[in-house]
Amino acid sequence: MIRFGPAGIPLSCKGRTLRDGISDVHHLGLTAMEVQFIKVNPLTRVVLDEEIGKTARDIALQLIVGVGPGTGSAIPTAARMVTPVGRKDSITALTWSLAKDYADLAQTRALARALDVDLTLHAPYYVDFFGSQEARERSLRQIQWASVLAEGLGARMAVTHLGFYGPGTRSDSVQELTRVAHELSDWLKEYSHGTVRLAIEPSGHPDVFGSREEILEIAHQVKGVVPVLNLPHISARERRTFDTPDDLRPVVEEFVKASGGELYMNFAGVEFYGPGEFRLTPIKRGQARFDPVAELFSEREYDVTVISSSPLLEHDAMYMKLLYERSLSKRYAKKHAPANAAVKRVAPTVVPRTPAKTVVRTPSLATARPRQALAARLPSRAPTPKRSGRDRRRQH
Repeated sequence: MIRFGPAGIPLSCKGRTLRDGISDVHHLGLTAMEVQFIKVNPLTRVVLDEEIGKTARDIALQLIVGVGPGTGSAIPTAARMVTPVGRKDSITALTWSLAKDYADLAQTRALARALDVDLTLHAPYYVDFFGSQEARERSLRQIQWASVLAEGLGARMAVTHLGFYGPGTRSDSVQELTRVAHELSDWLKEYSHGTVRLAIEPSGHPDVFGSREEILEIAHQVKGVVPVLNLPHISARERRTFDTPDDLRPVVEEFVKASGGELYMNFAGVEFYGPGEFRLTPIKRGQARFDPVAELFSEREYDVTVISSSPLLEHDAMYMKLLYERSLSKRYAKKHAPANAAVKRVAPTVVPRTPAKTVVRTPSLATARPRQALAARLPSRAPTPKRSGRDRRRQH
């Protein structure tokens, strides 16, 4: 099965709530959506008197993502989220424009399932695991909070980057980020009971972790991690445009195998600059084309979700769906063409031309001269004989 959808609320959506966006995605004929959790506004505070004895998910108008003792932000755990909070506990709540509490998340989850819109969630883009200890803890919490929201929405993946390389060698940085992925994947498996998986996507900049080989290697080493095939980033990093299905097929097969048969893909147009990616563009303007991708996907039954990260969002998502359906129709027509469809071509017989006979047409009365036409209508008379001069004198 193949799904198409935008990375965020459609641009044409009149309402700006998450449920409005899901409804618009469905009405546009799309079946996937990547929710964008970009801006993080956490607040850690003590428990109020009216909140004592309630679970974190039951407190109204509060999107609580962590409960624990002390004043610092605690690691989110499934047990503490369903245990009544006490007087000495502190809670960490988020202010998110797309949902206000867990009842709101539950309604959004029910709507997405009713409309068959597959949801995923993208964590904040900026993370730093090689800076200060505070920056490392904040980066871990942001991905964990995004995963908590993904579980509440019923999303099956929490997508993230892993940030810049460290100050040491490239291999040391990859090894450290592999440990971070292990930690996040183990925590997520325990928290969501396997319903949400950690997805790591590549980067289009050579200074940021995420080459194709690194993404595939971390997916092989860390169980539960899904590699994201972000083709614009890979194209910019490798300086390849994948102009034919044969160029693209080995890459797709690698990601399908590493993800266990399921492919999650981001696509947009891209412009190259220097050693990396300059910016994402609409598909028709970028250096990477979706036509070979559509042709490749039409050749076999892939279980794939294609997310449009183009500036045009749902417009390019619908355009990619159109290209795929067009390629699928051509392949179906070629495969199921009737046996006698191919007619043997016969050279045309040349017949010699005979000279045309000259036909002389007499003008009709209608086209004759007026005097001739009048004479033709008068009765015919015998000619009068000519008389001589002697005869005229005798007469007188």
